[in-house]
Amino acid sequence: MKAQKDDNSQKQKLVWSDEFNYTGLPDEKKWGYDIGGNGWGNNEKQYYTDKRLQNAFVKNGVLSITAIKEKFEGLDYTSARLVSKNKGDWKYGRFEIKAKLPKGRGVWPAIWMLSTDWKYGGWPESGEIDIMENVGYMPDSVFGTVHTKSYNHVIGTQKGKSIYRKDLSDAFHVYVLEWNENEIKIFVDQEQYFSFKNEKKTFNEWPFDQPFHLLLNIAVGGNWGGKMGVDESIWPQTMEVDYVRVYQ
Repeated sequence: MKAQKDDNSQKQKLVWSDEFNYTGLPDEKKWGYDIGGNGWGNNEKQYYTDKRLQNAFVKNGVLSITAIKEKFEGLDYTSARLVSKNKGDWKYGRFEIKAKLPKGRGVWPAIWMLSTDWKYGGWPESGEIDIMENVGYMPDSVFGTVHTKSYNHVIGTQKGKSIYRKDLSDAFHVYVLEWNENEIKIFVDQEQYFSFKNEKKTFNEWPFDQPFHLLLNIAVGGNWGGKMGVDESIWPQTMEVDYVRVYQ
């Protein structure tokens, strides 16, 4: 299941990884949790749990993040949102995450990055990098996006692109971010489909000169994920992650 490193990663040094070669909860030296059920700014329907095996579990070399339809803390769904914050934080690098996505109307899996220190202010001032987003009502599309103060969906200026893959929930793909002081590039497998260049203006356009950390999660419903409703018959749904590797 482990993929060969391509030429780009061989030029760089592996500085952080989780191969998930253990059993049980995700490695607490590498992963923490965002916890709660406040909608997360997107009117999401899930409660993100803390160190709960049903929602985040490692077995047979794979991390499973699972969204479940169940009553919990006043909500109807549980899920997990793993974060490497203060355990894996980087300025620039190549990030490779090999994953297989959940499926069905209402799932909203994501592999993404946020600013660790929020130096430039709250969202979106300090930036967001979406290495992989998918919504269940568009099962064949993967999206790569950046959010900044000048470029975000709230004001209609968001920068991003999508790519078509027909087997996102049936096969593992490698989702890749290459990020340096001049440019952000996003790939599926070895195919680059999105680029965002540093305009060398201010942090409003490019807040990506600070440490960022990784997030892995499945949201349920929400402004985008639930745009076409939530199919209540599809749960549980799981995102499987074979490895996370960071090169610099």
